[in-house]
Amino acid sequence: MSSGPEFGLAVMYRVMKKSGAERISDDAANELRKVLEEIAERIAKQAVDLSLHAGRKTIKPEDIRFASKNVIRL
Repeated sequence: MSSGPEFGLAVMYRVMKKSGAERISDDAANELRKVLEEIAERIAKQAVDLSLHAGRKTIKPEDIRFASKNVIRL
């Protein structure tokens, strides 16, 4: 991962507010950011592998969709 966070904290607050949260601690927003960045990095790495396997340098939406199904098991 890069040296600093990729996602802004304000986005985390908005996501949680849209999900129904009334109050959000700074630690909770930061933790959501960390978790989402880890998931995003795993999806991106798998999408790169998929595109390379298909003989492409360009990652397509279907690579992301397929990778996300394999990475996220809810």
